[in-house]
Amino acid sequence: MRFRYLIVFATFLLTILLYIDRICISVAKAGISEDLDLSDAQMGWILSAFALGYASFQVPSGMLADNKGPRIILTTIVALWSGFTALTGAAWNFVSLLVIRALFGAGEAGAFPAISRVTFSWIPMNERGVVTGINFSGSRLGAAFALPFVAWLIEYSGWRISFFVLGLVGIVWALIWYLFFRDNPEEHSSISSKELDHILLNRQSSTAKTEMIGLGRIVRSGNMMLVMFQYFCSNFTFFFCLTWLFPHIQEQYGLSTMNAGLFASIPLLFGAFGNWFSGWLVDKIYANGKWKMSRRIPAMIGFALASVGLIGSLQMNEVEGAVFFLSIAVFGADMTLSPSWALCVDIGKENSGGVSGSMNMAGNIGSFLTALAFPYLREWTGSVEPFFFLGAFLNVLALIAWRYIDSEKQITIGTD
Repeated sequence: MRFRYLIVFATFLLTILLYIDRICISVAKAGISEDLDLSDAQMGWILSAFALGYASFQVPSGMLADNKGPRIILTTIVALWSGFTALTGAAWNFVSLLVIRALFGAGEAGAFPAISRVTFSWIPMNERGVVTGINFSGSRLGAAFALPFVAWLIEYSGWRISFFVLGLVGIVWALIWYLFFRDNPEEHSSISSKELDHILLNRQSSTAKTEMIGLGRIVRSGNMMLVMFQYFCSNFTFFFCLTWLFPHIQEQYGLSTMNAGLFASIPLLFGAFGNWFSGWLVDKIYANGKWKMSRRIPAMIGFALASVGLIGSLQMNEVEGAVFFLSIAVFGADMTLSPSWALCVDIGKENSGGVSGSMNMAGNIGSFLTALAFPYLREWTGSVEPFFFLGAFLNVLALIAWRYIDSEKQITIGTD
C-alpha cells in the first residue's frame, strides 16, 4: 500500500462526510419547516445561506491552506463546520437557522481548496485526474448515502438529534487527520524512500514563491475568468440535487420520505460514476502527451450531457424517466469536476488553494442562485420548466467557454 493512497482515502472519507452534513438539511426540510413554521421561500433562503457563506470564504480559506498548510487548516475547518452542524439541531426560528447555515457554509469553504493543496504536494502529475475524481466521487456517494440514511435517522431519532450525531463524527475525523497527516511527503516518517523519490520526481515542479497571489491578480486573468464561469454553470446544475431534488420529486410524484430518498440518491450515484470516468479519461489523454485536451475534452462532453439530461427530464411523466435523465445530467455535470480542479492545480501550483478557492467561490454563487431560482421561478411561472431550460442554457455556454481555457497558462505574480 502506497502511503499517498492512504492520504487519498482520508480525503475521500472527508468528502463523503462533507456532503452528508451538507445534504441532510434537504432531507430534514419537512420536519424543520413544520417545527419552525417556515415557508418554501424561507427554506430557499436557508439553503442559499449555506452557499453564500461557502462562496464568501473560499478564497481566504484556500490562501490559508497555501500559507499555513492543509494539515492545520483542514483540522480547524472540519472541527468548525462540525460544530455548526451540531448547532443546526438547536435552531429555534428562521433567523437562527439562517445564521447557523451561513456559518456552516463558511466553515466548509476551505475543504476542497485545501485538498487541492494536498494534491499538489503529494500526488504525481499522471495520477492527478484519477485522484481528483475519487475525491469528488466521495462527495456524491456521501450525498447519495445521506438521502436514505438521514431519512431513516430522522424517522428514528428526529431531525435535531441527527445533526448532533453528524457533528460528532466530524470532530473525530479532524482529530485523526491532525495526528496522521503532514503537509509534505518529505516531513512524514512513515513514507518509504522509494515512494518519496517517486513523488518528488513526478509531481509538478515547485517554484520559488515570495508572496501569495491575491484575488485581484487571479480575476485579472482572462483564462481564470472562463474557469470561474464554467464552474458557476456546473454548480447551478448540481446544487439542485443537494437542495430541491428531494422535495421536488417527493411532491411531484407523491412519494414517501424513504422512496423519495432512494430515487433522489440515484443521480448522485451517477455523479460518482461521472467523477471516476472523467478522472480516468483526464489521465488517459494526459498520458498521450495532450495536457490541454486532457482537461478540455472531458469537460466539454460533460456539459453537453448535462444540458441534454436537464431537457430530457422535462419530457418524462413518471418518476423513473425523470430520474433517469436527471442522472445523465448529473453524470455530465460531474464529468466537469476532475478537469476543473486538476486545471486549478496546474495553473496555481503553490497557490493552488487560492486559485481553486476562487473557482469554487464562483461555483457557489451559482449554488446560491440555484437554491433561490427554483422556488421563485416555480412560483412566478407556475412551472419548473423555466428553471431546467435556464440550467441547460448555462451548460451550453460553459461548453463553449472550455474551448478557450488553457491548462498550461499558469497564474503568476507577474504579468500573463
